[in-house]
Amino acid sequence: MKNELSMNKIPYRIDLAGGWLDQPFVSKHHHGSVITISIEPDIEFSHRSGMATSTRNKAIELWQNHIPEGDRERLAKILFCFENPPGSKFISGSQDSLGIVFPGLNKYFYEGDYWPTKSESCLDEEILSWIENHIYLIALGPRVDSFDVLEGTELNKINAQALADATDKVWEALLAKDLNSFGQAFTQSFEAQIKMFPNMITNSILDTIASYKDKALGWKLTGAGGGGYIILISQEPIENSLRIKIKRYRKWKQNSH
Repeated sequence: MKNELSMNKIPYRIDLAGGWLDQPFVSKHHHGSVITISIEPDIEFSHRSGMATSTRNKAIELWQNHIPEGDRERLAKILFCFENPPGSKFISGSQDSLGIVFPGLNKYFYEGDYWPTKSESCLDEEILSWIENHIYLIALGPRVDSFDVLEGTELNKINAQALADATDKVWEALLAKDLNSFGQAFTQSFEAQIKMFPNMITNSILDTIASYKDKALGWKLTGAGGGGYIILISQEPIENSLRIKIKRYRKWKQNSH
């Protein structure tokens, strides 16, 4: 019998590029975007694996089994505030709450604050299906409790700009359904992330990624790394991988913000 969590209809989210730019201590160096897709909960993803499971659990506390109807940005702000009450030692980035609440493919632009100043959405069925057909997840296992991704960071304008520029390239490639460009920019965004946050990766993770480089066109880790999942972009199926289903627009009224 499925447990209560696995029956829940609240989505997960994947950040396809730009993760970390939703944190003011990063985007203050250079403004830029985060690209997310909202994921149907057909798979019960591991906790501490970069799939916004902690934010999703807060959404379940708030709304039980599904996201209510209403203004999507307002709902995302409620979820963000609920997860980050006054006095929180670490503020979870708003791309988690936005990525869960807004269906489809979304791009959020950050200018040194916790909330994006503008956004773009794509609910085009051809593009969403195209993304699904070329994304494969390889499980690494959850990151350990002692994991500290903020140790040894290299935060500066050059590194933040590299992440922002790669993210824009990912967005352009997705809208054009250009797989080679997507894979290349996807990897560039990952390389920019680990330049700033070298603790995202371990030698073991690098070895696992290397074993897929002859099969994949691009790769990155989910979330803050240290474990979780490797996301591979590929033309051909990847053995022993997980597939995702993007949350579609249903009956909710889409709200621009």
